[in-house]
Amino acid sequence: MPVRPEPVFRWTLRVYWEDTDSGGIVFYANYLRYFERARTEWLRAQGHTQERLRDQARILFVVSESNVRYLRPARLDDVLEVTVALQRAGLASLQLAQEAWRTDAEGRRDARVAEADFRIGCVELGTYRPVRIPNEILQSIR
Repeated sequence: MPVRPEPVFRWTLRVYWEDTDSGGIVFYANYLRYFERARTEWLRAQGHTQERLRDQARILFVVSESNVRYLRPARLDDVLEVTVALQRAGLASLQLAQEAWRTDAEGRRDARVAEADFRIGCVELGTYRPVRIPNEILQSIR
């Protein structure tokens, strides 16, 4: 298994009833939501909100590829730490590695429950054509 890059951002969430299936296990598709939220908060932590990117820069970030591996179940009331690590920044796309970890009562990582790789494209609002990622974003995330 390839070595995953060190996370540059961590975001914490609790698993709620609405996140689980009838057995109290996180429904697999909800990991995509967790990963998306962590990426949004990662950008926000760098001073870039999705709303400003859309309304002022006239760009959007869209997922063009995803690969998720489910390693262990996360359950109702678990606290998860979701990470973001930049693998590569191109002119119009980013490759990101993300992980979801169950944490213990002290907030220490207990078990990795899922990991994913994403390719995120930068596109022009309205046309969805690829465009260069603004330099201010590239400089802040490297």
